[in-house]
Amino acid sequence: MFERLGRYVVHNPWKVIIGWLVAAAAIVIFAPSLSDVTNTDQANFLPGSYESVKAQELAETSFAQANDSSATIVVRRTDGQPLTDSDQTTIGTLAQKLQSANIEQVTGVVTGPQALSPNKQVQLISAGLKGLPDDPKVLDAVQQIRDVAKPAVGGTPLTLSVTGDVAMQLDNQDAFETAFLIVGIATVVLIIALLLLIYRSPIAALLPIVTVTVVSAISPGLIALVAQATDLQVDQSLQIILTIVLYGIGTDYILFLLFRYRERLREGDDRKAGLVTAVARVGEVIASAAAAIVIAFMALLLAVFGAFKSLGPALAIAVVVMAFAAVTLVPAVVSLFGPKIFWPSKSWQRTPKGSAFRGIGRFVGRRPAVVALASGGVMVVLALGSLGMQADYDQTAQLPEDTESSQGFRDLQSGFPAGALNPTTVYVRSDGGERLDPAAVKRFAQRLQQVPGIGGIMPAGQSGESAGMSQDGTAAQINLLLADSPYSNEALDLAGDELRDVAHAEAPPGTTALVGGATSIFADIRDANDRDLRVIFPVAAVLIALILGLMLRSIVAPVYLMVTVVLGFFSTLGATVLMFQGLGDRPGLSFMLPTILYLFVVAIGTDYNILMIARLREEARLGNDPRTAAQLAVEHGGPSVGAAGLILAGTFASMMLGGVAFLSEMGFAVAIGITISAFVMSMFLVPALTALLGHKAWWPGHGDVPGDGDQELPSDDRSPVGAGVG
Repeated sequence: MFERLGRYVVHNPWKVIIGWLVAAAAIVIFAPSLSDVTNTDQANFLPGSYESVKAQELAETSFAQANDSSATIVVRRTDGQPLTDSDQTTIGTLAQKLQSANIEQVTGVVTGPQALSPNKQVQLISAGLKGLPDDPKVLDAVQQIRDVAKPAVGGTPLTLSVTGDVAMQLDNQDAFETAFLIVGIATVVLIIALLLLIYRSPIAALLPIVTVTVVSAISPGLIALVAQATDLQVDQSLQIILTIVLYGIGTDYILFLLFRYRERLREGDDRKAGLVTAVARVGEVIASAAAAIVIAFMALLLAVFGAFKSLGPALAIAVVVMAFAAVTLVPAVVSLFGPKIFWPSKSWQRTPKGSAFRGIGRFVGRRPAVVALASGGVMVVLALGSLGMQADYDQTAQLPEDTESSQGFRDLQSGFPAGALNPTTVYVRSDGGERLDPAAVKRFAQRLQQVPGIGGIMPAGQSGESAGMSQDGTAAQINLLLADSPYSNEALDLAGDELRDVAHAEAPPGTTALVGGATSIFADIRDANDRDLRVIFPVAAVLIALILGLMLRSIVAPVYLMVTVVLGFFSTLGATVLMFQGLGDRPGLSFMLPTILYLFVVAIGTDYNILMIARLREEARLGNDPRTAAQLAVEHGGPSVGAAGLILAGTFASMMLGGVAFLSEMGFAVAIGITISAFVMSMFLVPALTALLGHKAWWPGHGDVPGDGDQELPSDDRSPVGAGVG
């Protein structure tokens, strides 16, 4: 199949190229934008069965402003002294100025003695906003509040910061946009530099950039079309992850093809015949590798957390498009250039006499037991670090520390409970539709305030009551201030367990109590995340093992290949824990990180295993004994794995330049995971284990026997995937 495809593409390059350009133009013009299906509100990713979602639905039904937002302006003195009476007067004047500024979406601005902290360190100004936190008009309103408020305290001993959900959303959006620009530039520069080093050719170095540019024009539109058709909404991090995936995986696939094409030229093949052979031989590897990644990504459809459920299909679409481009668009472009694709280098004309991979291969073949113990031991030691992982749901900690909303939150904590940033709201609803007894609701609020970890109650409205009643009197809301940060694990434990238990048990007779608010939402997200990890990982492992089994016609090889991949996952997680929780001062790693590692380390680690095991099988089919086959597989296939791993690890490492904690963690983790997968697992552990198992590795089939299944390679063809870099 791939030989026929290769022949058509190589002999009709302009038809293929024009077809891709027309498709890209059509998608860009007619398909929706990825931003149309992007959602920044984590609550929207939870199913309706969770308590926090039910609480939100009750709020929307019973309280007219449930869908509204607010911004909190935290004012303090620059010298750190308590606020004076004159300062408080200035703050009141500032609130009046904001009210009279007639900023669109601002419904009201209030402050007063009740907004002054007990220690007089800070005073709050609350600005009501019409709309949800991710509404562009609401975000613009917060920026206008900042623009009006800051000049108003100029020349005074006061300073202020605007914080709260909307302000954090605004800063988060700005941080991700900046990170996207930085990461995009760094990725392109890094890929070009590394490919120039490998091929010493500007044309070969620019080929992935051109290819990914075309694919990047098509994939987001296809993802948006699928998302609209299936009512999926994607997380804001998708755009950055998508860029890295396309550049990383696309460069890998292009490397596989160019290595193979160069080998065919060195063997004396005609420029077009050699390219057809390269597509035929590498096509199966690319298809199998892409299938493994797609299977891994699509397993995320089993997630209950919507951000993960939509992330899997979105990335799977991008991988399919990239794989198709690698066996059609790329060889079409290469067909136009021929050997000039490597210009001005002449290395394609000669076979390198020696390389470091030859020495590595010789060592692996001669001492497979030592290599297996050493490489496996390193991975096991690193994996032990994963036992200390703590999941972090703190959204404020994920922002750069120099953002205004982060500074405002720190200032707020100097005078109020940390939970004042985002109160946890307990809703009480009459089961029969009768009006609630205000006295009973007040006693219920007092009982909730006694729960350990509750720092206080935010008064409801101007009356200062502990509970606010709905217009028809059938529901009430109680805003609790948690002692800890509303996103900390301690707060999540409280809102998701003890507070709910007390609220359910102590609710007035004939009523139902529901715990809502951001902390309750993230407590449910944590439960959903834990459930997803338990379900997705085993299912994906089984499906990937089936892909490997079908490809290799073996049971034994897929088992130990998946064991190495799983070990690679835990060793990567352990290394990341040691880096950020051990050497760093992070309280934990982002809760999304294990899933991200699963997406890339497991899926792409399987890619490299497929590349190496295919080489091992083909060397064995040439009549080599298991140890010699391992030696030759590393010698000839190692450069492809090494170059691909180096580039992919480098592209992910560029994410550490983004300035966002989550991206820094993800960049380091995936970079180290790819490094382990390419340079420890695929280059040492897998060949060593295969050499030790020998013929048993292919049981019950006979994948190492010439003529088994696939057509035997001719004895003069020593490089089914790639050879030396030189």
